[in-house]
Amino acid sequence: QVQLVESGGGLVQAGGSLRLSCAASGRTFSSYSMGWFRQTPGKEREFIAAISWSGDSTYYTDSMKGRFTISRDNAKNTVFLRMNNLKPEDTAVYYCAAKPGGRSSRANDYDYWGRGTQVTVSS
Repeated sequence: QVQLVESGGGLVQAGGSLRLSCAASGRTFSSYSMGWFRQTPGKEREFIAAISWSGDSTYYTDSMKGRFTISRDNAKNTVFLRMNNLKPEDTAVYYCAAKPGGRSSRANDYDYWGRGTQVTVSS
């Protein structure tokens, strides 16, 4: 069982940066691949990035590659999402998720989800 709590969201101007954190409980955090997704009202949850259990392998959706960076600290049971050059269209609720085994871009592959953190980018 893994419980996830996101933090670090907020209001930022276009061009600014934020770093989201996702704190996990459970002794087996290091055996889970982690992902970040986001969702806006009326739309499906959108994949952003994923990272393997070891942190050696990452994967990004093409549209966010270069602006967003996923990382993890297994000693602190935390995964991060660094977001640079934010745009108004990045406004969404951001979720972290965990799955056993290899990383995935599909939301249905993830077993555990946090409640999300709101990111609002003003123009």
